[in-house]
Amino acid sequence: MPAIFPFTAIVGQERMKRALILNAVDTRIGGVLIRGERGTAKSTAARSLAALLPRVKTVQDCRFGCDPDKPTTWCTECKERASASKKLPVNERTTPFINLPVSATEDRVVGTLDIEKAIQKGERHFEPGVLAAANRGLLYIDEVNLLDDHVVDILLDSAAMGVNTVEREGISFAHPARFILVGTMNPEEGDLRPQLLDRFALSVEIVGIREARERMSIMERNISYERDPEAFRSQWLPKEEELSQQIARARELVDQVKYTTRDLLSIAALTASLNVDGHRADMVILKAARAEAAFEGRTKINDHDIALAAELALPHRIKRTPFQQAEMTTEQLQERIEQLAGQSMPGEEEEDSESQQQEGEKEEKKT
Repeated sequence: MPAIFPFTAIVGQERMKRALILNAVDTRIGGVLIRGERGTAKSTAARSLAALLPRVKTVQDCRFGCDPDKPTTWCTECKERASASKKLPVNERTTPFINLPVSATEDRVVGTLDIEKAIQKGERHFEPGVLAAANRGLLYIDEVNLLDDHVVDILLDSAAMGVNTVEREGISFAHPARFILVGTMNPEEGDLRPQLLDRFALSVEIVGIREARERMSIMERNISYERDPEAFRSQWLPKEEELSQQIARARELVDQVKYTTRDLLSIAALTASLNVDGHRADMVILKAARAEAAFEGRTKINDHDIALAAELALPHRIKRTPFQQAEMTTEQLQERIEQLAGQSMPGEEEEDSESQQQEGEKEEKKT
């Protein structure tokens, strides 16, 4: 198998790469939908990201790659093994990359329970599906708009909940299903229903690069890669390792990233001013902003983080008339955030939301 084209060698498409990296930092964000014309490195970027992600610790011999440090997320088998013995052995594996075919059925995705064996022998036998293979990895769906809507809904549910539960005839089996969901599609072949579009946390619309020198770089790098994939990857290895380590550090840091009441109000005011339906966008922007701050090595989000997150979370959620601008730039979003925050909280001091909660709890105890 030839070496994977390096993620850091992809020319341009910075917004797409940022959306993928943020999902790699925090898989709880909920995936990314990449919409664009043919030949714009959509599938290359997804495969390249999986190749540079850090190795992960897993419970040894676990079919689902359970995280030994998070027993509350273990599959049914690991919980049973742990109750029988004190400690489960641990090993490491590379981050899996799973490519879901368009023809995939529900059973192929979620897995199947052998009801006959359960009834006749009293044994629970579960045959893992795609969600099991993708746990703690990257699940890639090309032409996601051509996949059955029901299957897409299942995938998005699992990506949001982080668990896959299969129940048949009173028998159930659960296993973790936390993965980076990447869907790609060409809008010329049809779009997703609005309900499914909203379930993708982030969305990026990309087009072919128009700048001549960048197009020249694309040709040069592809020719070099085709001539000697191993040598080309070795050439980019230092940058790949640097990015991989940065993602690993961000994963450790993301849960420590704090936000203020002003930050929450900025997000809420922005989505409300743009008439965004529901509240999913607000949560996605907050998670993505925290991931951005962690990726930059910071433990506090700022307006720029919020603007970068909104740039990825809002394009597929904003209702537009035919004469409206297709999308807002980071600078426009940041300016709008500052204006809204200034109007909403004049002279009010920033306060960490966690600190506010603690103060409230103290007051309740006093009363």
